[in-house]
Amino acid sequence: MPSDIEKHRELLDGLKAAMGKNDGAFEQAVTSAFEHVFEHLGRLNSHVSLGEGANEDRPLEDGESATLR
Repeated sequence: MPSDIEKHRELLDGLKAAMGKNDGAFEQAVTSAFEHVFEHLGRLNSHVSLGEGANEDRPLEDGESATLR
């Protein structure tokens, strides 16, 4: 299984190679790239501790960006 860096390079190479083609290759490359992004987001989201309520985010810590938690 390729490392994340190798996977990122493969995805970027696939996007670059598919640009301008009218055979659906670019759409497939974009879909693959977004699937990988969603995998990353899922892993990041699983590391966020929950707040007091089951559906609440934890409070921000001093200097923490809401977009990066």
